[in-house]
Order: sequence, then C-alpha cells, then structure tokens
Amino acid sequence: MDLKELELAGGDAASHWYYRAKSEMMLSHLHGLKLDSVMDIGSGSGFFARQILQNTSSREVTCVDLGYDADLDEEVGAKTLRFVRSVETADCDLMVMMDVLEHIEDDVGFLSDYAGMAQPGTHLFVTVPAFQFLWSGHDVFLEHFRRYTLGSLTRLVRGAGFDIVRSHYFFGAAFPLAAMLRLKDRLLPGGEPESSMRSHSPLVNNMAYRVCRVEMALMTLNRFAGLSAVMLARKPGA
Repeated sequence: MDLKELELAGGDAASHWYYRAKSEMMLSHLHGLKLDSVMDIGSGSGFFARQILQNTSSREVTCVDLGYDADLDEEVGAKTLRFVRSVETADCDLMVMMDVLEHIEDDVGFLSDYAGMAQPGTHLFVTVPAFQFLWSGHDVFLEHFRRYTLGSLTRLVRGAGFDIVRSHYFFGAAFPLAAMLRLKDRLLPGGEPESSMRSHSPLVNNMAYRVCRVEMALMTLNRFAGLSAVMLARKPGA
C-alpha cells in the first residue's frame, strides 16, 4: 500500500471505496486457499495484512517493508502480525504484493529474489497499475517506474518461476473516466504532479463501492480494461 495515497484518501483505508473494494477483490481470490502463514511484501500500513488475518485461516502475517523504523510484533485477535524491514527466507503459503512492483526499478530482480525464497506450492498474489498510456502526474507523484498489461505482468511472473492460476483487470468501471482525466493531464499539463486519489463524501464513496461490488461478479472475465492488473500465481512443486 502506498502511504502517500492512503493519506490522500483520508487515512482510513477500510472506509474508502477504492481500498475497500480492492481488499474484497483480493480476499475473493484467496478464498479456498490453505493459508497458515502469509508474507505481505511492501505492506506499508499493513491494511491488507490485517484484512487477511481477519478474514482467512492464516494465523500469522509478516509485513516486509524497508520503510519501518524497527521490527515489531502485534496481536490481531489470537493471531500474529509481524512488521520487519527485510527477510532472508520465506516459509509461507502466500506472498502478497499489492501495488509494489511498479515502485521497483529492477522489478525482474526483485520478484526473482522473492521467488527464490519461496517454497514449492507457495502462491503469489499481485496487483499493479495498468496500461502505460495512462501514465500521468499520478504516477510521477507516487514514484512509479512503469505501468503494466496482463501480458507484461504474465511474462514477469512466469520469468520468476511461477505458474499463472488466473489473471484479469479490475476497476474497469472507473477506467473510462480515469483514462479521460489522465489523458487530459498529459495533453494540458500544469502545476506539480499529484495523485488522483481523493477522499469523497459518504454518498459518492458508497456509490463507487457498490459499482465495484457489481464488477466483482464478472471480474475474472475482464481481460480488456481496468486501472489495475491482478494476478494469482503459484510456484510449481509440492
């Protein structure tokens, strides 16, 4: 999770339509997986890690982020939430990278390093911003290096040694408006780069969330357009 965006969203990810929908979308992919231990890489505030602990069978989640001042443990119910700056091994059932790879200049090396730590059978869940033609001040502000398509993300994940389980685009309903606004910003630039993330009134927030809920019913069929590319993969083996 990008902490810059979280601040712009009002600081409460659980109530913002974007993070609420993204969390529920993630959990729908994790349903049915046997999870005991999870590693959330680039976790930031730990929002998605907490959602995993509260809504899956996982008994512990390790959040890995160089931005932490120090390592610490926290209890979430009877489960363990760990915050660490780095890891040398990854004995977990699932690795999660929620909007992380676009921040890494060498995304190939980064993902390959974690793939090398993963045990056979480990799942990987990834989200990244979609479509390079949507590049705008939003990406500059958030310090992105690139945006992805399902094709480029597939090549990256397969190249790291994972098999693809499923992939699709998400936030397809928001795609037309976002594309129009970001293309306008590219054609008519002005001022300092800024994120398009905003806090909203309860009415707008609720309407946007409900649209995303409807989209979730058919999201796995969406291989055409969306603001996010989503992928569930698995390291082959046991």
